Amino acid sequence: MLADFVALFDNEILNRALHVIVLLWPIWATALAIRVAFHLWLSYIHQDWINKQGSVFLEVRLPREVAKSPAAMELVLNGFWESSGAGHLADAFWEGKLRPWFSLEIVSIGGEVKFFIWALSNWKRIIESRIYAQYPEAQVLDAVDYARALHYDPDKISMFGVTTKLNKADAYPIKTYVEYELDKGNKEQEEIIDPITPVLEYLGSLKPGEVAGIQILIRANKKEGLIDSRLVVKPDWKGGVKEEVKKIIENEAPVKAEKDKPPTLMALTDEQKETIKAIERNAGKLAFDSMIRLLYVAPKDIFDKTKLMGLIGSMRQFGSDNLNGIRPDKFMSVTYPWQDFREMRKRNIQSTHIDAYKRRSFFNVPYKNLNGKPYVLTTEELATLFHFPGLVATTPTLSRAPSKRAEAPANLPV
Repeated sequence: MLADFVALFDNEILNRALHVIVLLWPIWATALAIRVAFHLWLSYIHQDWINKQGSVFLEVRLPREVAKSPAAMELVLNGFWESSGAGHLADAFWEGKLRPWFSLEIVSIGGEVKFFIWALSNWKRIIESRIYAQYPEAQVLDAVDYARALHYDPDKISMFGVTTKLNKADAYPIKTYVEYELDKGNKEQEEIIDPITPVLEYLGSLKPGEVAGIQILIRANKKEGLIDSRLVVKPDWKGGVKEEVKKIIENEAPVKAEKDKPPTLMALTDEQKETIKAIERNAGKLAFDSMIRLLYVAPKDIFDKTKLMGLIGSMRQFGSDNLNGIRPDKFMSVTYPWQDFREMRKRNIQSTHIDAYKRRSFFNVPYKNLNGKPYVLTTEELATLFHFPGLVATTPTLSRAPSKRAEAPANLPV
């Protein structure tokens, strides 16, 4: 009986379906060809637009003394939020204009720790002015891109790379400088707990020849539609914030609301109330699509596998159980040797990761959404991950400005 039913399905329904597919091939083949051609055209004009813009690579040398909290860096990052790319359809589908994106990088080159910012060329003056406005004693210098020297040669070097993701939904913030009370401004240096300090200490422990980098790629988060090459509208992240708060109140409250009565905040624990408070505070900040890449490269003879865990572990202090956290997503390796004949897959994965890292490519061609999906981080979260520490950071190899900058005397001859 069952065999007859299966045979009927195979013989009649499947044959009819195949007949319809063959009959309609001019329609679906044309639609497929149009889609492929459209995708290739967008890839071409986007890459052409990116090439024409050029890029700038800036090193920021920290002041000798940083008295300001990460809130100052938050003000700097507010100036990076720019949602405009293509102003109309011609910009989008003929010129190939894109939203600007940036790369905030904390890097150790043989143990010397540096702060870098990569951006499109036309952003240089804006970045300089934003940093000097908050950190007048800092130095912003044109720098040679260290990543250009990272040439993938598996016979000479070993590398480790990973992309990241959040533990929870975008609405939950990571543990920020506000939770660490760095915004109070009335603490003695020895009382300050700055979450970026373990990151800098780890990076400062590297040996000559080793390179480790934390690359934070960001782009303004906004509602996306046709002008962003989307047929279906993608809303911004704010809707998800409301949903997550609603879930906490309705589903996680230890005391359920009475029948026919709406749930209230009174039924929540103190921790749940603090979580909602953090979510709502974070929702009031400017938000960025983000991706954090980690990279460790060293010659084969000094490559240290324990450094891999140190790189990942340096992210842990930014997370907590009731809020969010950052964790590894895709590792640039192959789990078992028998999965990869002559290490061909491993070499391809690692060379692609290094190339994407060097190009700062993730939101657009040629490596759009490579090995991960963008997640949302606000200016408060980003300022926690990337800010200039005070004297609480004792890393001796941390690059700082050599002396205070002073204005030139007013009576100098012109």
